[in-house]
Amino acid sequence: MGPGAVDLSVEAEALAPVRAAAQAALSQMPVDVCVQPWAGRRKRLLIADMDSTIIGCECIDELADFAGVKDLVSEITERAMRGELDFEAALRERVAMLKGLPLSDLQRAYDERVALNPGARTLVRTMAGSGARCVLVSGGFSFFTTRVAQAAGFHAQRANTLIEAGEVLAGEVGVPILGREAKLSALREEAAAHGLELSATLAVGDGANDLAMIEAAGLGVAYRAKPVVAAQAHAKVDHADLTALLYFQGYAASDFVTD
Repeated sequence: MGPGAVDLSVEAEALAPVRAAAQAALSQMPVDVCVQPWAGRRKRLLIADMDSTIIGCECIDELADFAGVKDLVSEITERAMRGELDFEAALRERVAMLKGLPLSDLQRAYDERVALNPGARTLVRTMAGSGARCVLVSGGFSFFTTRVAQAAGFHAQRANTLIEAGEVLAGEVGVPILGREAKLSALREEAAAHGLELSATLAVGDGANDLAMIEAAGLGVAYRAKPVVAAQAHAKVDHADLTALLYFQGYAASDFVTD
């Protein structure tokens, strides 16, 4: 049996017991399950993390590879995404290790290492085509989010900025740093700006800095996520691709925008 996604839309007010029973019943199968209220399951706002969610890598780790410090940086990244380290301090520490990296290596990293995850463009294009607002929000860097947002079809993007010193990186990140609370703020601000209740929003991510927005969204999805995130999300996608988020909202495959 190949990977799949199951959406259980129920009228019960207490979703936790239903969710637990469904997950237990399908635990031995490569199936992702979402248990949610029947009403309002098609969302009007998508807030998505970038690294290891919309794309398949951590951009800072790939930059570190060009700088010759990937082992050191990727270990810190992993711990930060698991919630074991303060995000802002960990980001500053990693960016400092990139000091002196030629700016040309940013484009090289994008060209050689960055690719949209399966289903990412279809997810964004389909929701946008149905009138939803789609925003990419990353604790990573604007150099990459601007390009990924355009490639996937997002309406807007928010991210951190790498400070430059001539033709190389200065080893510093712009302030204020976009982290866990800023992602939550992005969800709330985008919803308010478009007259939406949080129940009409969908947030997806994989790391500890995504947890606040995932918990606050009407539907919060953990995608190939760290344990601390998977444990708290409304639904998780461990097997299917990102089009599972469309099935969770009641879209049929015939509704997908695939161009």
